[in-house]
Parts: sequence; structure tokens; C-alpha cells
Amino acid sequence: MPFYTPIQKYLSIPNNIVTFNTDSPMAVPSLGNSVEIEPTKEAVQAVSSNDFETVSAGEDQLFYSIAGIPIKKVDVSVLEDLKVIPGGQSIGVQLHTVGVLVVGHHRITGTSKKLSPGEEANIKVGDIILKINGEQIKEMQDVKPFVEKAGKANESLDVTIKRGNEKIQTKLTPIMDAKENEYRIGLYIRDSAAGIGTMTFYDPKSKRYGALGHVISDMDTQKPIEIYNGAIVNSTVTSIDKGSNGTPGEKQAKFSVDADEIGTITKNSPFGIFGKLKEKMDNGKYNKPMPVALSHEVEEGPAKILTVIEGEKIEEFDVEIVSSVPQKFPATKGMVIQITDPELLKKTGGIVQGMSGSPILQNGKIIGAVTHVFVNDPTSGYGVHIEWMLQEAGINIYEGQKKAS
Repeated sequence: MPFYTPIQKYLSIPNNIVTFNTDSPMAVPSLGNSVEIEPTKEAVQAVSSNDFETVSAGEDQLFYSIAGIPIKKVDVSVLEDLKVIPGGQSIGVQLHTVGVLVVGHHRITGTSKKLSPGEEANIKVGDIILKINGEQIKEMQDVKPFVEKAGKANESLDVTIKRGNEKIQTKLTPIMDAKENEYRIGLYIRDSAAGIGTMTFYDPKSKRYGALGHVISDMDTQKPIEIYNGAIVNSTVTSIDKGSNGTPGEKQAKFSVDADEIGTITKNSPFGIFGKLKEKMDNGKYNKPMPVALSHEVEEGPAKILTVIEGEKIEEFDVEIVSSVPQKFPATKGMVIQITDPELLKKTGGIVQGMSGSPILQNGKIIGAVTHVFVNDPTSGYGVHIEWMLQEAGINIYEGQKKAS
């Protein structure tokens, strides 16, 4: 078919191009010397017949034409330049839940009941206790006084629980535990969680940061933790449990729960944890702001990650972007990456737990963060595009612009 190649080229031209003001030259598909491309406004200017550069933030249009007859229109959105400082630091994470989280049931000693009081009240693992008798519950120690008072008065508790997006009212009757000589409700509860991860980026202007690249879930319920507040602290990597096929590796790190907070945690989302830093974090080599890349700008091929495998020293390691999906809407797992650095493979076996959030760099830009490892192949895993982490952090890269659709 003689028209196969021209038609394929024509179909490859997007309807929209989104780029930053500093991106020059601008990537514009060509249809050959016989086809002219002309911008219609002032945000983009031609350098030559097929080469263009951005001039200012704003909206523009490119018209493809043959002998003055338009054959294709491309809308161009030129965004204000955005730079953030890459992370790579190992951080300790401390989360406090909204209410208290139910993580298990237990029977009360000395009773003939087959179910715990919590189970009889239809309270399930993964539920969040928000209120008791109309009073807000913020931590585990808030629960005991209500249980003791109701038990001694032989009364039931009015409990408000949250299950998914639904709020449910139930009555819960404490029972005396014969062994402990205390009134109990037969529930295991938790109000906090802790772990380690990696800082992804920091915006020096707003002091907003993003880390981890994935949601933090409770280890017992496997459900995302709804946070009331939280904090991040400095962390030191002490050793590495090397990964192998079927067994993900893990960074062993230490941090003190009493350590000074270096930042707050205000959001725990599918794209990571987010908040504001209280002090600037030093990462040695990359302390200056770097531009970010949109998802369609990521290329298959060599890239690098920043992470800590010993102490607090941030190091740069080689990876390969195996695939990347241009995403118009927020989504996780936008990239597949493979560790290629011999030193990192030798020490870790690939991607290990605690490496989540390690920033991925390509062509002088921050393109995303490491998120998940493939269990059957620890050398490979997923990455999330930086575009969505910035959005979750409250940094709107499309501010003042109409986002291309």
C-alpha cells in the first residue's frame, strides 16, 4: 500500500501537545518537507520549517497545511516552568489514624459466648471507630473510660463506625473478663502505624513534598490507612535483606519515634504520602531544583534513581524504563522499570521494600518514583509518573492553563 507510511505518520500526530515553557526545541511530529507547520499565536515560534520553541506560557495552535490548504490542527498548551528538588532520602513515617482502627476480634475469657461483643455488634475488621456515646475518639486510650463506665452501669455503648464511605450506628455491650477482672469489648484496635520509605521531591517555594509513591495500608486489614495526622523523621539504613524470586527484599532502617519532625503528613493516597517540610532536606548532589517531565515525555531507555542503601548517603543508580504509558488522567503504575546497575543488584537484588518513593531521573528531569516490585522478578517493578504525585501534593502544574483532553 503506497499510502501506508504517510497515513501512519498523519495518524501519529496528536490533537493536543502539552509542554513546559523551558522545553526547547519542542517535539512536533513532521509530515515531510512538503507539509508546512505554522503556529497561530505567540506562545510558540518556528525556528525552522519543522523546529519550534516555546516563547511564553499560554495556549497556541499549530496548523499543518499543503500548498496553503489546512489538513490538521494541533492545540498546544505551554505551561509555566516548574522545578522541584529531587529526594532520595530515607525517611521514617509515623501515622495517626482517624478514630481507631479495628484490626481483630477476641473472645472474652470466662464467658460461654462464641462471639466477642464487638462481633455481636457487627463491628468488622477494617472498621474505624469514630465516636462513642457521641464523643469523638482520637486514640486508643480514649476508649477505655467509656468501656469501664458502661460495664459498671450494665449499659450499652452507642458507637459510630466508618466502613468505607458509609457511617454506621451500632450498640456495643462491654463484658467482664474473668481473667483480667476488667470490662472488655472483644476488639483489637490500633491508632497509629510506622514504617520507612523514600522521599521523592520537595518544592522549595511551597515547602510541599511527596514520598513513597503508593498508599500506606494497615498490615492486618490490608486497607488504606485514613490518617488524622502524621509526621516524617530522618531515618538511617542499617542493612539490606536482599531480594530473590518470590521473596521481596527489604531495607532495614532505624529512626526514633521521639526524633524531631522534619515534616507533616496530611494525605495518604494511592500516589504516596504528602505534607509540608519544616526544614530543608539535604541530598548532596541534587540540591538544586530540577524540571519535571509529563507522562508523554518519558522515553523507553536508560534512566537513574536516587536512593539510600547504607546510612544516610544518597546514591545514583542506573535503571531502564522498559515501558511508559502516557496518561491523560491520574493513574498508578504508569511505568515499568528494571534495575540495571551492577552494584545495586549485588547489594539488594533489585527493588526492595523501603525503596518506594525513590525518584526516577531521565534527560535532566524528574519523571516519577519507584513504587512496587514484581514478586517473581525483584529486578523489575512499577513506577508512578511525577505529574500525579505533584497534583496530589497540591502543586497544580496546569494552573492558569486549560488542560489538554
